[in-house]
Amino acid sequence: MSFEVADDGFRCDGEPFRIISGSLHYFRVHPDQWDDRLRKARQLGLNTIDTYVAWNFHSSREGEFRTDGWRDLGRFLDLAEAHGLYAIVRPGPYICAEWRNAGLPTWLTARPGIKVRTSDPLYLDATADFYRAVLPIVADRQVSRGGNVVMVQVENEYGAYGDDAAYLRSLVALIRGQGIDVPLFTCDQANDEMLTRGGLPELLRTGTFGSRSKERLATLRRHQPTGPLMCTEFWNGWFDSWGQQHHTTAAQESAADLDDLLAAGASVNLYMLHGGTNFGLNNGANDKGVYVPITTSYDYDAPLREDGAPGPKFHAFREVISRHAPVPAEAPSEFVPAPEFEVDLGHSDWTAVLPESFESFDRLPEQDEVDPEAIFAVYEADVTADDQVVVFDEVRDRVFGFLDSLPIGSVERTQHQRALTLPGAGRLRLLVEDLGRVNYAARLGESKGLIGPARTAVRELTNWRIAAVDHDSLPTLTDGADTLPVGRPVAGPVLLSGTFDAAGVDLFLDTSGFGTGIVWINGVLLGRYWSAGPTTTMFVPGPLLREQHNSIVVWELAAASRPVAKFVSDPQLGHTEA
Repeated sequence: MSFEVADDGFRCDGEPFRIISGSLHYFRVHPDQWDDRLRKARQLGLNTIDTYVAWNFHSSREGEFRTDGWRDLGRFLDLAEAHGLYAIVRPGPYICAEWRNAGLPTWLTARPGIKVRTSDPLYLDATADFYRAVLPIVADRQVSRGGNVVMVQVENEYGAYGDDAAYLRSLVALIRGQGIDVPLFTCDQANDEMLTRGGLPELLRTGTFGSRSKERLATLRRHQPTGPLMCTEFWNGWFDSWGQQHHTTAAQESAADLDDLLAAGASVNLYMLHGGTNFGLNNGANDKGVYVPITTSYDYDAPLREDGAPGPKFHAFREVISRHAPVPAEAPSEFVPAPEFEVDLGHSDWTAVLPESFESFDRLPEQDEVDPEAIFAVYEADVTADDQVVVFDEVRDRVFGFLDSLPIGSVERTQHQRALTLPGAGRLRLLVEDLGRVNYAARLGESKGLIGPARTAVRELTNWRIAAVDHDSLPTLTDGADTLPVGRPVAGPVLLSGTFDAAGVDLFLDTSGFGTGIVWINGVLLGRYWSAGPTTTMFVPGPLLREQHNSIVVWELAAASRPVAKFVSDPQLGHTEA
């Protein structure tokens, strides 16, 4: 079987072919629900599925590359083929995707002097190792070998970042060197500058846009005089950020733009078909002068909602696609409300999470110097009554401060805060939280923690002790712990825990009675919640649950007015007005 880019469009086995695709990121969907989402992709009328490969999802530690369970890219591609779907794979190494560090491992970006997304040998050598690990999985599944992979992307919207053609050609050589023989392509925002900077004349250029399809395709055609026109990211919604509104777009307006695109004969990839969830604190962040972390929910107002149920855009897009291509008669069932119930939570002393050993520094270290993969770290230093206040050059991203065991306030990067008042002498203890690694623009790859120096009213604070918090071990700390009475308000940081029975169906955890923190179900980290909104529920995939004795652990960092786990019938993603 063959797939090629011809002067008059795509050709599959020599016959004209139009790609009608949708993005579905396997790392944002529980693997036991991949099959359901792929079936619904076919029911929408899609013939192709598109996914990024998040390097850091497979390689959180240097020297490892995991492909088991949730990370089984090969199984995901095989399931797509079983549903009659071709596949487009976008391995980066940079993916953006509103994902932690844009998919780049933190052990990589923490290397002194490394220059990501360039021809820097440090970066290209690591990328070559990544490709050697992941691309054989893709190569074995190319259409040229009897599989379903029809195209592979080189980099991702590079024109918004740089213009180093030699770097892009180095990636092409590395990709081809791993046996990839299907067409390669680049994608960039559909404007003249980015299409010029981000593409190569020998590769197919594609565009990204979500409106004004005719105008955007005309721009793309100026840069791609022959061959197929393709919108690789048809933005049919948008992501949400903490403290902002839930983004939605009108289904009929988006459908009209999709109709214009297909009527022009172009190929399309819906971004997103199904957004899913940033499980495990893998959300990214943006910083264009103001740091804005992305929510746990990646619903995206996509045709398939965060829980996989069809939304208004599913039906509107299905009707549009049916005008241009065959659509299966079978349609997905509609959303069924989830069970509603409450679970009492006992709570335990938060000091159980404190690390047993600390590293000592004569200066204020950045968190990445200790463990670039850590989400939480504890900093300690001794202060005197004369110090009065401590000021940091920068906080990345949130600090909960204590003098001995007394809470003394918090500092939020999102508010450009940098100072804490010191009410007296004692041990200053700071719990520092990474709210999300920047995934776009100049601050990509920046380190986390406290950026020094740290100064008080009278001196620079030195002699610091720092330790990473192993948040993966926190659920075990509630086993056999003495709990305080349930139901009454509690001050954080505090570990809350309880058990419940369930029938293996999807659930929605209501977080409206809590401040901010993280949640595990049966030891699996769902992600972060925050009263800043917009969302006030967390999606709990049914495959995580068993009929009896499910555990829920909440690490509340601020305060909870009613520490009860309340499960509600449907998702609450927040207000939609800015």
